[in-house]
Amino acid sequence: MPPLKMDARLAVFDIAVIGAGMAGLICAQQLRQAGYSVAVIEKSRGAGGRVATRRLHGTRADHGARYLERQGEMVQQLIEIMRDRDLLQFWTDTVYEFGTTESGEAVAKYSPSSPSPPSSPSQNRYAPPAGMNSIGKFLANNLEIWYSRRAIAITPTKSKTWHLTLEAVGENEHPQELTAKAVVVAIPAPQALMLLAETKDLPSEFIDRLHSIDYDPCITVMAGYPTERQQDLAMLNPTWKAISFPADSHLAWIGLDSSKRQHSQQPVFVVQSSPTFAENYLESPDLELVGKHLLERAAEYLIPWLSTPEWLQVHRWRYAFCQHPLSISCLPAMTLLPLVCAGDWCGGNQIEGALHSGLAAASWVNSMLANNQLPDFNSILRSI
Repeated sequence: MPPLKMDARLAVFDIAVIGAGMAGLICAQQLRQAGYSVAVIEKSRGAGGRVATRRLHGTRADHGARYLERQGEMVQQLIEIMRDRDLLQFWTDTVYEFGTTESGEAVAKYSPSSPSPPSSPSQNRYAPPAGMNSIGKFLANNLEIWYSRRAIAITPTKSKTWHLTLEAVGENEHPQELTAKAVVVAIPAPQALMLLAETKDLPSEFIDRLHSIDYDPCITVMAGYPTERQQDLAMLNPTWKAISFPADSHLAWIGLDSSKRQHSQQPVFVVQSSPTFAENYLESPDLELVGKHLLERAAEYLIPWLSTPEWLQVHRWRYAFCQHPLSISCLPAMTLLPLVCAGDWCGGNQIEGALHSGLAAASWVNSMLANNQLPDFNSILRSI
């Protein structure tokens, strides 16, 4: 449904959704399919949030969410529909795990000559050949999304709507202002708190709940290696695709990301740091040096040549994993004008939780507006 009004600077919608992560996208889809005019405001150039892929050196690397696996009914339905449309494929059913010494430091549970099984039961894991951001692109279909726009202020108007002031992150033609009858804030809680800090008449209990949410950061390294190293990987026993490090001071996870790609020309690894390591180096002025440090650690444990990539890029996630998600599915502000927060920090720190929170926020907003009939999750996906 088109916006109610549009001119050079101002657009009027029924609902504004801030954030094009999983919660924001599914919320916007349900409300749009229920007949509302919806605008999604996203500060980056693409949809998906932490379900992210970077294009680099003629290939792609997933530097946020690693894969899809069954967490609940909604993620399972998402997997089935994306597989039916050839957007998703089986990747692996095994993630190896490093053990620990008595001092708590990580040691390999296997060596190239002595493999051992993972500590948890096998479970199918899926990944899009075109990158994990394909999931965000799928959920973004048919939505009006204003990319490269950051919401910097939300204020009530005399006409009983919300007025959003936007800041351009890059050059684009979208208006710099927007008004909406209701607002869904679907971004990490600390960012929501910064955005809403100056909004008048928000209950102190609502602000306190936002204050209570803490996140663990993560530093991700994407590294590419010479084509001839493919033969070295084929000799590994076991031929692993992913390894977790539940107790290491530096590493959390390593994945052979190029194994997700069809006809990959070179090995590409993605290395994700532990929260402790990320906290220590998050503000480092030389992220490439930080990335090399993580690769040296990986080389020490796994394959010596991991410390000498042809290229590498580093990304820092300030809000990677919510430490203690709220027990509620969304967080309404309970003001005169409808405003609600959603995300994986409401109800569960996974994709399933984010989807559930987005739908809960949509239901709450709908109850505050026209009470239209909302499509269920499966119907939403099949209508995209």
